[in-house]
Amino acid sequence: MVVVSIVLDGVGIGDAPDAVHYGDAGSDTLGHVCETVRPSLPNLAELGLGLIRHLDGVEVARRPHASFGRMTAISAGKDSTTGHWELAGVVLDNPFPTYPNGFPEKVLETFCKEAGVEAVLGNRPESGTVIIDEFGEEHQRTGNPVVYTSGDSVFQIATHVETISLAELYHLCEVARNRVCTGEHAVGRVIARPFEGTPGAYSRLSHARKDFSLKPPVLTIQQALQNDGIHTVSVGKIASLFGDVGFSESIKTKGNADGIDKTLEIIAKADRSTGSTFVWTNLVDFDEHYGHRNDVKGFGAALEAFDGSVPRLINALPRAGVLLLTADHGNDPTYPGTDHTRERVPLLMYRKDDRLPQHLGTRSTFADHAATIAALFRVPWAGPGVPFAS
Repeated sequence: MVVVSIVLDGVGIGDAPDAVHYGDAGSDTLGHVCETVRPSLPNLAELGLGLIRHLDGVEVARRPHASFGRMTAISAGKDSTTGHWELAGVVLDNPFPTYPNGFPEKVLETFCKEAGVEAVLGNRPESGTVIIDEFGEEHQRTGNPVVYTSGDSVFQIATHVETISLAELYHLCEVARNRVCTGEHAVGRVIARPFEGTPGAYSRLSHARKDFSLKPPVLTIQQALQNDGIHTVSVGKIASLFGDVGFSESIKTKGNADGIDKTLEIIAKADRSTGSTFVWTNLVDFDEHYGHRNDVKGFGAALEAFDGSVPRLINALPRAGVLLLTADHGNDPTYPGTDHTRERVPLLMYRKDDRLPQHLGTRSTFADHAATIAALFRVPWAGPGVPFAS
């Protein structure tokens, strides 16, 4: 048995019932992208995407190849960690802290004292490329690190590798994680963001990025699978959202195309083995490159590119293979601001066997994803969620 679950990061399918409480009423990532740029998505349409709800330009399949539905988050918050944790069966009653106006002075004073730095630069929600362009030269002149956040619950530290070594940057992040970002300021992730280059031509070193994440407080689906002898593989940023808990392998990627290629490699490897494998992939470009930058055309092009990869993924599955497609939150590139949006997420499940596709309806929690994976592998699951397949 091989089960592949792909999270299309930020690809929501319409505002959730409680979106108004998040300031996101009317947000609709897929709806607005399809309305604005009409991406060609024939393969997703064949699976049943257009049956979940009306989407401009997406045909309604008369005989869908996949079961289809949508899921509603019940956890408090709309960041990546919260969404993925709920997909793994961890429901949060209280949101991780976010900082739309930057970190409080008390937090920065504590960081400077504990880390032994004179001051920090930046301190606002911002694109990483923008903030290093703005503060990189001053950072190199003063040695003070650049600290910033985003719509996610993150404390990010950016330093130039010739000014502060990678080892020292990682140490600064460990200080932030263990001595600063605790209690009421326990962000989901502290992230090291090294960069190189010269003023006006800085570039981030994605391969040297390192996340220092909180660990889930209860058993996750990947841990339950591991405990039962199932091989678990993270592709992309999934493992970093869980503090690497529950994964036999963790494979970093350089974007959507690389994530798909790495997923195909793992499927081929699993098909040649006798052991059961769960592959959990995150495709981050939708969120990171297009949603947060209000790039509707880019978002549409990324959807088209993913659509083109769907046949490859399906053909690669072994006879007993299952492909799940969903998301962790919305990130409507047409919506005011650059933050995530509180939305329901699409759900498509393709099975290589001959079972007929079903209408899965509107699921009441992302945790149904965890319960379903447990049921597919016939692994005991005492966590939240109701399986939509077995």
